[in-house]
Amino acid sequence: MPFLRNFAPMQRIGLGGSCHWCTEAIFRSLKGVTTVEQGWIAADGEDADPSEAVIVNFDPNAISLKTLIAVHLHTHSCTVNHDMRIKYRSAVYTFTEEQATAANLALQNLQADFNEPIITQVLPFQSFKLNEENYLDYYYKDPTKPFCQNIVGPKLKALLARFSKEIHPERRGHLQSL
Repeated sequence: MPFLRNFAPMQRIGLGGSCHWCTEAIFRSLKGVTTVEQGWIAADGEDADPSEAVIVNFDPNAISLKTLIAVHLHTHSCTVNHDMRIKYRSAVYTFTEEQATAANLALQNLQADFNEPIITQVLPFQSFKLNEENYLDYYYKDPTKPFCQNIVGPKLKALLARFSKEIHPERRGHLQSL
């Protein structure tokens, strides 16, 4: 009898909290992530103003939602409520009730990793506006740009240090050379 793999359908999750160029580069570096859409996400109610974020499309057989949320929390200031939080809302944008439940549980479980309370919200996805073409894949198109070297690069180094097992093999060599 041939080996049968559990073929879960691809999933997507929205993540915001930092510059979307940084967030895009981080999640494009992970195994199991098929695409990352970079732009602005809005939720409902008081969170209806769009905020810089990404939509991560991923294979749950290769990387779990909890791991994606852990990466997200450890690569942006998830415990700091600074004055740029409207532009950089710390959030997990969910597409289903099941995702919202799983995301809330992940946040509760990951709180032990931080000394201060996590401010990241779990919000229902409402809308998305894709960034302009020339800003998509911002880091990997030209990692020599000053912003990429000074801002994105250190976040990718931190990603490699903490989540090395989750790095996509095609990205590992680049990240190790940072």
